[in-house]
Amino acid sequence: LAKQVSKRVEEAKIAIRNVRRDVQTDLREMESEKMISEDEARSAHDRLQKLTDEFVGKSDSVGKSKEAELLKL
Repeated sequence: LAKQVSKRVEEAKIAIRNVRRDVQTDLREMESEKMISEDEARSAHDRLQKLTDEFVGKSDSVGKSKEAELLKL
């Protein structure tokens, strides 16, 4: 079961990174079409990276606590 937990955590991380990649692509398109300025795009990329790091960290911590819970059994 612990292996399944780590597999699910890795799948969650991949999903988070895929969302980040999609948003980055959208931001680049918006910038190239002059819908947003370069500064706004850079700021959005920075916020996106912080959110990505936050959610990857949350998934890691949930996974570790679940693994510990399973190992107690």
